[in-house]
Amino acid sequence: MNSPVSSQRRYPTLADAAMAPRFADDRTLSVLAQLVLVLAGSALLAISAQIKIPLYPVPVTGQTLVVLMIGMAYGSRLGAATLLAYLVEGGMGLPVFAGGGAGWATLAGPTGGYLIGFLVAAFLLGLLAERGMGRGPVSTALAMIVGTALIYVFGVTHLSGFIGFEKAVAAGFLPFLYGDALKLIVAAGLMPLAWRGVRALTAKDDNAAD
Repeated sequence: MNSPVSSQRRYPTLADAAMAPRFADDRTLSVLAQLVLVLAGSALLAISAQIKIPLYPVPVTGQTLVVLMIGMAYGSRLGAATLLAYLVEGGMGLPVFAGGGAGWATLAGPTGGYLIGFLVAAFLLGLLAERGMGRGPVSTALAMIVGTALIYVFGVTHLSGFIGFEKAVAAGFLPFLYGDALKLIVAAGLMPLAWRGVRALTAKDDNAAD
């Protein structure tokens, strides 16, 4: 007997919709395409970690936005694989973390909880995308709120072990709320736009095949 969870419908993700018309009949090409997505996603994460928007009072990076959009666009397994690849790259010494940081010590350091939270949040948002969220502005915003909260749970909890809970909240949570609100608005606009683009491209391919 199927459980309620296992019997839930799985909706295609943005990556599924983009790849299906091209690689559905070729397993090798499908795997290669997924590998390219993982590498491209981890590279985008590395770039976003180095970009800062100098807003007052705290500079805002685009990394959280990229993490959550990868989860929504790629789905749970591919999104988690991308974040895992990113963490392994950084752990092995590539300067992909914020400020060019690298090494396993960074993962164990004060900000390591946020990095682990990225992995968990990408997986969760992938699951939400597979349940049909992330196609419209409202569901995208709700998913972003859930993912962002999860990142802070991991990040602040780990950081509190170094500086105490109250200081961790004051330094690692409160200053970033306005930036996260901005990212939520951006994501709520970008994800539906990306879906419209993929649908238009798929329709064009279908028309060309007729």
